Amino acid sequence: MADEKADPESSAVVDRSEGFGERLLGSLLDRAHEMPPQMIAPLIAQEIALIGGRDVEILLQDYDQVTLVPLPGERLVIGAPQPIDGSVAGHAFQTDEAVELPRGDGIRLFMPMLDGSDRVGVLVFTLDSIDDHDRRLARRLSGLAADILVTKSMYTDQFVQARRQQAMTLSAELQWQLLPPLMMSTPQVAVAGALEPAYRVAGDSFDYALNDNILHAVMVDAMGHGLDAALMATLAIMAYRHARRADVELGDLYAAMDAAVADQFDVDRFATAQMARLDIRTGLLQWVNAGHPAPLLLRGGLIVATLDSPTTLPVGFGGATPIVTERLLERGDRVLFFTDGLIEEHRQSGVEFGETRLRDLIEVAEQEGSPLQETVRRLSRRLKLEREATTDDATLLIIEWRGGTADHLIRLEEPLA
Repeated sequence: MADEKADPESSAVVDRSEGFGERLLGSLLDRAHEMPPQMIAPLIAQEIALIGGRDVEILLQDYDQVTLVPLPGERLVIGAPQPIDGSVAGHAFQTDEAVELPRGDGIRLFMPMLDGSDRVGVLVFTLDSIDDHDRRLARRLSGLAADILVTKSMYTDQFVQARRQQAMTLSAELQWQLLPPLMMSTPQVAVAGALEPAYRVAGDSFDYALNDNILHAVMVDAMGHGLDAALMATLAIMAYRHARRADVELGDLYAAMDAAVADQFDVDRFATAQMARLDIRTGLLQWVNAGHPAPLLLRGGLIVATLDSPTTLPVGFGGATPIVTERLLERGDRVLFFTDGLIEEHRQSGVEFGETRLRDLIEVAEQEGSPLQETVRRLSRRLKLEREATTDDATLLIIEWRGGTADHLIRLEEPLA
């Protein structure tokens, strides 16, 4: 029998006893599985009490990303809504970084709650004092709390109701249920989007998916402004997803959306669309255009190119197979896709907002050097204020190619033993 050498990693003695941090997070995770949604917030407050925390607030972002609103619940502090711009909680939300605010009774801690990379809100509580162990536990606790809240939101309306600061139209309800998370970030690529007006959006939508090394993205602008437009946008997005999951080419994605809209709506109804694929290993961007404004290429805080391409007819009109256009991106490049509601809106003076002003505001937002989702949020807010009116939907979607790999994320930084 051949001699077998023991694997040093498998033969090492690993300490599997439960430390305080595991007990804390494990207690939350174990009980959350069957916990009714209305008891999640009190459970989080109870866990924070175990590390000496008190006066717990859970602040969730509202739909138009202007305000952080308190989640009601037993054992929670229910204060006033906090503006994202200009508040301490808002700063934690904008930067995705913890904020420690000394007060007379201790340290008020503002922890961003991230579901993956998507921003859920801010977890706030007070400690008598703070050290690196507290910071580590607080960071992990806020991340777990965010994941649990997002999961439990599928079983209840309470979290959605807390986020709403005004009445939402039925068409907007459809669109928000259709959307993917507003933010996705990996070491190689990031995506962020925004919809305006958040509570009345109808025909605009977007979607994305990262499948292995290909990022897929689509933007849709359905004809009209009411429920019919929302239904058409929903159908177009679902046809896109259905075809994308069959792993077809860009031209076939267009054909699937075109056929779905044509089959269900009158001959004079249509939706403009733009579909893209980005190879996150090489930075090769491919896209097809079915009636949308051309995307803009952003580099170093400036618009360096308009990504013009041949167009085909909007989906529903039976256009020719679209021509695929390619562009090789550089690391750090951002590509902005947008709907025509951003540039065709007329101000109260009657003057069209126009692409020139759009470009100016884009470069202002880019040069502030904020994280991608914060750049999109600020740009969306400024565009809404500048346009002075929102008679048409306006949607933004930015893709940032970073390059490199994510291999380091599967390697432990230090042994667990």
